[in-house]
Amino acid sequence: MRLASYHTPVLREEALALLITTTGGVYVDATLGGGGHAEAILQRLDPTGILTALDTDPDAIQVSTGRLARFGNQAILVQENFRSLSSVLSQRGFDRINGILFDLGVSSYQIDEPSKGFSFRADERLDMRMDRRQAHDAHELVNRCDERELADILWKYGEERASRAIARAITRHRERSTIETTGQLAAIVESVVGDRFLVKTLARVFQALRIEVNKELENLQSALDQSIPILSPGGRIVVISYHSLEDRIVKETFKRAAAKSYASGNKLVPDLKVEPSLKILTKKPIQASTVEKQNNPRARSAKLRAAEKL
Repeated sequence: MRLASYHTPVLREEALALLITTTGGVYVDATLGGGGHAEAILQRLDPTGILTALDTDPDAIQVSTGRLARFGNQAILVQENFRSLSSVLSQRGFDRINGILFDLGVSSYQIDEPSKGFSFRADERLDMRMDRRQAHDAHELVNRCDERELADILWKYGEERASRAIARAITRHRERSTIETTGQLAAIVESVVGDRFLVKTLARVFQALRIEVNKELENLQSALDQSIPILSPGGRIVVISYHSLEDRIVKETFKRAAAKSYASGNKLVPDLKVEPSLKILTKKPIQASTVEKQNNPRARSAKLRAAEKL
């Protein structure tokens, strides 16, 4: 497997400038991928600095093990979902960290690798699992859920206007035969929306199924909630997201943690004063430069938000 098969790290310099506050600290890359961000972090640390990196994909662990081998024990790679962040760190003796980076979404390799069943551009078995150890995959989802469940998934996670019509077409197809491949699913979607908006519709449908299969938004919320308590004072959390659903979760989590009071909900009762745990460092999300967007199409939708532990 080639390193080039993984995506180029997005907003690398911007992310590291916000993330690293001490070169001898303990850092976490919660989304290892091909190791691009991890390598850049380790290059900026002195020999006492440590990076723990997580990824559910064994291919990512394999690729990055070679890429980061020269850093020796400074790089700790763990095949695990970031929803298990607290337990991964506590098992390795880290009760406080100086920074954590999330680069969300899927890598180019995961999209392009036929065996993973993520892409509508090839005819491959429906899968979409980031972690092959889990039983629940897209094949099971598409062939099990009833029409209403499917429509709700496509609308909630893909914001797809034709969600109900597509769900109806899927369930009708299942009456004749099981939907086995990405190509079959794409053909069903095409039968509903036609050619004009097909690519964008397919992108939304496949995104929605992938998010549901991997419980991406629930896992993100859990990981963010775990990250804040384990940050040392002055430690940073940096998140790069690629669609509005992810960005909304990050924005609202940071906003709650930075609040100095909570509304009582009753005009006769004063607001509840609280001690904020975060200071937001990015009033508006940072986006890639024009040059980066031209060189790396994945950067076009990227939004970076950062906060500091108080």
